[in-house]
Amino acid sequence: MLPVARGDFIREFRLRASLRALERVKDYLGEKVYTRLRELLYYRLEGKEFPRGKIDFKMAVAYSGGSDSSATVKILRWAGFDVIPITAKLPQIDWSKLEEETVFVEVPGYMEEMKRLIEKRAPICGRCHSMVMQTVERKARELGIKVLATGDMLSVGSGSIYYKDGIIILNLPAFLALSKPELLDILNWKKYELKFGCPLWREAVKKVPIMKRFAIQRILREVRAGVLPRDMARELIMDVLKS
Repeated sequence: MLPVARGDFIREFRLRASLRALERVKDYLGEKVYTRLRELLYYRLEGKEFPRGKIDFKMAVAYSGGSDSSATVKILRWAGFDVIPITAKLPQIDWSKLEEETVFVEVPGYMEEMKRLIEKRAPICGRCHSMVMQTVERKARELGIKVLATGDMLSVGSGSIYYKDGIIILNLPAFLALSKPELLDILNWKKYELKFGCPLWREAVKKVPIMKRFAIQRILREVRAGVLPRDMARELIMDVLKS
């Protein structure tokens, strides 16, 4: 299921950075989880097979139902982890379309903060992300879960896995140097509609057009990082401009 990156210099470089980052959190993870994550990295690097039987370890995933978080759930289960998706209960998410059973959490003051930012004609995405992650992290701690995985593709090196206030944050696609096409292949999503942002972003950008600039900057960062091909980037940029 997981493609092998052998022969791809950039991906191999990023994967070896992930190996070094993994060593830095080894003592927080415990031998069993550390070993399985290390085996997962070497499978991605060299195609080296490893036992994927179930291990008694719960890992949370910040789950939105999109391709990145959905692929994160699938990869971790394939690797033998007991995965618990956690979803922030936001008004712009269509809960009926989520493919995973998930733990829902409320984000206190979310819409009030979003409305405040929109009225100020300020970008909302960064603040939305931080509020959601704070809430999901809090829930993971309440459940006694020691590792929270996300679908972030951009973090490299020490940013792909790190210790934070009693919990390990694992940005799995970045940890495994996976690109958007690879994530879609893992999910077998053949008819994926490329669109930027959520319904709330699309409403907000009508009042705050400058958010289009920040959206395009993020798309270009993903191109420079090698996680988004140019044809997908072009399609996303056109979608942003039409919003």
